[in-house]
Amino acid sequence: MGQTVRLPDPVLSRGAEPYVRVRDLERDLKDRVDGEVRFDPGSRGTYSTDGSNYRQVPLGVVLPRTVEAGAEAVAVCREHQAPITSRGGGTSLAGQTCNTAVIIDWSKYCHRLVSVDEQAMTCVVEPGIVLDELNRQLAPAGLMFGPRPATHGQCTLGGMIGNNSCGSTAQAFGKTGDNVARLEVVTYDGTRMWVGPTSEEEYDRILAEGGRRADIYRRLREIAGLHADEIRRRFPDIPRRVSGYNLDQLLPGGPFDVARALVGSEGTLVTVLRAELRLVPVPKAEVLLLLGYHDIITAADAIPRIAAHHPLQLEGVDDKLISYERHLHMHPDALAQLPEGGGWLMVSFGGDSTEEADQRARALMDELHGSEHEPHIALFDDEKVEGELWELREAGLGATARVPDMPVTWEGWEDSAVPPERLGGYLSDLRDLFGEYGYDEAALYGHFGQGCVHTRIPFDMITADGVAAFHSFVRRAADLVVSYGGSLSGEHGDGQARGELLPLMFGPEIMEAFGQVKAVFDPGDRMNPGKIVAPYGATENLRLGSEWTPDDPDTRFSYPQDQGSFQWAVMRCVGVGKCRTHTGGVMCPSYRATGEEEHSTRGRSRLLFEMLNGHADTPVTDGWRSTAVHDALDLCLACKGCKHDCPMSVDMATYKAEFLDHHYAGRVRPAAHYSMGWLPLWARLARLAPGAVNALTHAPGLSGLIKRAGGIEPRRAMPSFARARFSDSYRRRGPRGTGERGDVLLWPDTFTDNLTPRVGVAAVRVLEEAGYRVLVPPRTLCCGLTWISTGQLGIAQRVLRRTLRTLAPILRRGTPIVGLEPSCTAVFRDDAPNLLGHDRDAVRLAEQTVTLAELLTRTDGWEPPRVERDAVCQPHCHQHAVLGHQADQELLERAGVRLRTVSGCCGLAGDFGFTAGHMDVSLACAEHELLPAIRDADPDTLIMADGFSCRTQIEHTCHDRRPVHLAEVLAAGLETG
Repeated sequence: MGQTVRLPDPVLSRGAEPYVRVRDLERDLKDRVDGEVRFDPGSRGTYSTDGSNYRQVPLGVVLPRTVEAGAEAVAVCREHQAPITSRGGGTSLAGQTCNTAVIIDWSKYCHRLVSVDEQAMTCVVEPGIVLDELNRQLAPAGLMFGPRPATHGQCTLGGMIGNNSCGSTAQAFGKTGDNVARLEVVTYDGTRMWVGPTSEEEYDRILAEGGRRADIYRRLREIAGLHADEIRRRFPDIPRRVSGYNLDQLLPGGPFDVARALVGSEGTLVTVLRAELRLVPVPKAEVLLLLGYHDIITAADAIPRIAAHHPLQLEGVDDKLISYERHLHMHPDALAQLPEGGGWLMVSFGGDSTEEADQRARALMDELHGSEHEPHIALFDDEKVEGELWELREAGLGATARVPDMPVTWEGWEDSAVPPERLGGYLSDLRDLFGEYGYDEAALYGHFGQGCVHTRIPFDMITADGVAAFHSFVRRAADLVVSYGGSLSGEHGDGQARGELLPLMFGPEIMEAFGQVKAVFDPGDRMNPGKIVAPYGATENLRLGSEWTPDDPDTRFSYPQDQGSFQWAVMRCVGVGKCRTHTGGVMCPSYRATGEEEHSTRGRSRLLFEMLNGHADTPVTDGWRSTAVHDALDLCLACKGCKHDCPMSVDMATYKAEFLDHHYAGRVRPAAHYSMGWLPLWARLARLAPGAVNALTHAPGLSGLIKRAGGIEPRRAMPSFARARFSDSYRRRGPRGTGERGDVLLWPDTFTDNLTPRVGVAAVRVLEEAGYRVLVPPRTLCCGLTWISTGQLGIAQRVLRRTLRTLAPILRRGTPIVGLEPSCTAVFRDDAPNLLGHDRDAVRLAEQTVTLAELLTRTDGWEPPRVERDAVCQPHCHQHAVLGHQADQELLERAGVRLRTVSGCCGLAGDFGFTAGHMDVSLACAEHELLPAIRDADPDTLIMADGFSCRTQIEHTCHDRRPVHLAEVLAAGLETG
């Protein structure tokens, strides 16, 4: 017999509790649905939560390849009485995209822009398309979809329709619902139709045709007519009423717009298959005003006056948010641009030209001059600066979630909305309520022009008393927002977080009407049950909660930023999903290559959370031995991109190393862990006869056998060992020059020393010319990188301690350590102090380790040679995440290099791209940005990459290009200069 799951009693059709025979359901979905059907523990754990406080383990997950396949998945679920929940980017903050249901994830395949009508300014899309990608494809037509949530790089249009999303540009363009023309939907019973505004003639025609569609339209009109007076009375007339079903779109005398009525229904009524959207012209120019006020209340009181100028965006941030970003060293350049104040408004104006936008901004400035509480003002019309400032605002969630020496904050009351003209009073009362509950650390920010307030609050979500206080607070806060004529949700929807509070806002008659609408579309309550109508309580299904009892295992890394706890480190992920973006930065290359949630930083974090076994129903039951977690981490490139790009600084490379250390403890490891993980040892042995080793590893036939034995990808060419190691040659040569600028120790990492000694030679040439006396260690040492990346942390610790013992005299003299290989340099700066705890020499090593560019840019009076070349540069991922690349850019600019910097990851990433089975993902990562940039470059353009992996990937894929290290570029410049 297959597994059987008893589901909650249907709310609207009482009777015997339905059962779902899960194995039969899985079989039929696999047989009939063109897509990926997953009922394995890893997939269920990955999709068990979203960006909210809630967690429900799904029955399984379906990723349909077409919208037709998605409709078929609904049909199969109906035959098994299985509930369904649609999911896009999975960033919802109210729990509406997690459920004990079949999750239909539209984002991997159903993401086409179906058609564009430029004249009508409309387009048709599938539900999985990401907003930024849609607008990128629309850009040649000069059009865009207007609403732009902060998660625009990862939120899907289906999710935006489900939530009635808004974002900052809703100030000018309205909510998602205001921009939806029609929807193609399918109901749980299989009725498929396009819906939209319905004229009387069309309504009569639909009724005359009869059938299920006619029944739906007739009953909806009856419900709206029966409750019309109460709908008009109880629905607040404000810009950001997102809570509840949009019954106001069905009122007598109105457009009877079924599409708009369904927007914001969070998958509880229908499944959206396609959407016809209204588009707006892209503003040709935009300027930004920053207004600094005494405090956020004063800023809020100024909103009506400013909104009268019809800005494109009108956002607010308070002093707490800004102080948290400063504490976390986020966006320092943008923070430096803020005018004086304790509360700020960000006001943008668009126009057909910069002059027009600037004129609109100056008209507002003139009006504010001499007004009561006149603000301090800064005006910006530089696109780059404006982008940095908007990132400051969009990072609000990450900036307030985990601040050192402050309580952890949570969502739960993060998007209430009131009439904008009453915002100041609401914020004042809300702060008083924070103080009453001891939540004074909560920051306030949001879409102030429309009265929508975001905040994260330091709720205690673990103890029974804390959860009770959370529950009490949200009910009090709901009463407060209703007293201001506001909405419980102004952006993120109701889901489970606000479902139980809706009666406080709408009253019993409207709640009855919501139930009647639910019964029209879904009488058996199989569509995302427990959300909005007959919802779970606000303290049910909590991701944590008073019954959460996770493991907190002993670890190799010390996790100093997470209370020394692996558990708290894993919980850094708050589900914002920035790891699912497709452009910019580095994070997350494996997700960009596969489109798989479990290969995103967020998906891996979710599985590690489940692995710690805090809930009785966790699908991941085998702890550190978990194959599900191992498989998800297998495609992590350990690039550390998430450490920099994630707003919560999740460091999945460290978590992966920790997991692998425990996973293989006492067991035989994969062959690649012995071949590439022990590379420093094999390289040391190879120095005895490098020619013979190279002949063996490159000989036809024999090379293949060696690769198979070592777990190495057969399509990869083996690197060649140098005839002489850099360190051996340099010790024979010895330091030269006067060294008037003092000593530096040049670190001979394994890759430079054994595989590309020319880089070390070039670095010596440059350093000596700059006036330094160059030292190398007296014997062969290692940073332990390859053991760290393969999770052999005990060996890595021993290797690092040996290195520290040898370098201790140099470190204690304060001598700089110059790193050439970014991954090894990052070990010294980041991993070593984390692995070695309170070792003072490890701290000295981290503090004294510099890159070549950092040392040279700090060398007063030294100028680089003139190079005067075009260059394409691939910064190493660890430069992006840990070391920084700014010094390199400054140095190259001073050398006359015209630099084009390529973001993303090369895809080789040390052992990753050499490991058998990783080749396709490795190449897909490289094809994302790096390889197209190289192909586009002129033949005489320099190709620069400091990382051995980056250079190797380029050499393996672009055989006619020889990438070079910064040291080589500068040394060549000295020779020709």
